[in-house]
Amino acid sequence: MIGFERILALNAAHEVETSRLDRAALVEMLKTAFHSATEGDGRDGFLIAFDQHAAYSSQNFLWFKARYDRFVYVDRVIVAAHARGRGLARRFYQDLFDCAREAGHERIVCEINLEPPNAGSLAFHRAMGFAEVGQAELGSGKLVSYQLAKL
Repeated sequence: MIGFERILALNAAHEVETSRLDRAALVEMLKTAFHSATEGDGRDGFLIAFDQHAAYSSQNFLWFKARYDRFVYVDRVIVAAHARGRGLARRFYQDLFDCAREAGHERIVCEINLEPPNAGSLAFHRAMGFAEVGQAELGSGKLVSYQLAKL
């Protein structure tokens, strides 16, 4: 069972790193996701990812869609402060990598904030094998690093 309210509360606490999310959008995202995962019914963390076929209008997703025929895009991954340091994000990603390989994907992609900075996410993604493939300044004033990991 997915704890929608728990996921929404965790997302709300991290809107600077991700973006605002309401219940209707969350339900739609989960219906169309290539892969999703939760821990603690969403209280401890969650991950939502789409493949290239998703009807998703995120500027970041569309950046990857314009450049790659096949990919899995991590839209958001959040681990609550109380659950950090237990390898939860690593397990989310390992499960995603396994599912993506099974489906014939060779690329996992995401974006990470450079401004405002998200140094923890940059370090984590580097450790998971991601490398920068581009940057963009978004209308919101954010500067993001586009990252790719080959499977």
